[in-house]
Amino acid sequence: MPPPVSTTVGSNGRGPTAADEAYARLREDIVRGRLMPNQRLVEVDLAVTLGVGRTAVRTVLARLEQEGLVVHEPNRGARVRMVTEAEALEITQARGALEALAAREAAEKATPAEVAFMRETLAQMSACLKAGDLLAYSDGNARMHAKIIESSRHSTATRLIAGLKAQMVRFQYRTVLVPGRSARSLVEHTRIVDAIEAADPDAAEAAMRYHLSHVADTLREMTSAHAQHRASPPHLVHF
Repeated sequence: MPPPVSTTVGSNGRGPTAADEAYARLREDIVRGRLMPNQRLVEVDLAVTLGVGRTAVRTVLARLEQEGLVVHEPNRGARVRMVTEAEALEITQARGALEALAAREAAEKATPAEVAFMRETLAQMSACLKAGDLLAYSDGNARMHAKIIESSRHSTATRLIAGLKAQMVRFQYRTVLVPGRSARSLVEHTRIVDAIEAADPDAAEAAMRYHLSHVADTLREMTSAHAQHRASPPHLVHF
């Protein structure tokens, strides 16, 4: 059995409870894809893994259900929620509005060090693209968006975006694998960073909206293609 989760109290007299830390650990496992969509979440197993009691596990699962990461079914228990392709499209559209706001705020508030980080990330993304390492490119993309959101210093947008992105783990790498999409994505990110560095909030907002509208278009095309594939009759394969 793993050691119990630490409940050390901070110097301010308050600190995370065991349930808080268990929540953070389980949420991270879902967001990072360590727990797969539709995977069952058994209370007894989670209590052992997280080092907390079953009451704390129920509290954790209830919080994750509120975030849309877990679904609870009567007489069947909890499981990791499966986000459909249609939902992924809606989430991306909602992100477009929120991240456009974040980009606008970042253009007004980003520090030189934050802009330098964005420039360095662009260079890394470009190198990954040239090397054909699309998964590493996608990781750079995630770092870029995280830095822009952080630079916005808009706590409400940051919280809402985090909740939306947490549900998108199954689709994290899909769009960059579409032929030609990564090259266009790099150009779009460059325009966003250019606008932020120029302290042009209108241009930054427009560039982010343009970028995420294209991501949504790609998801829409993928969804349509998958639907057509499922509807088509099976093909004979000759070996």
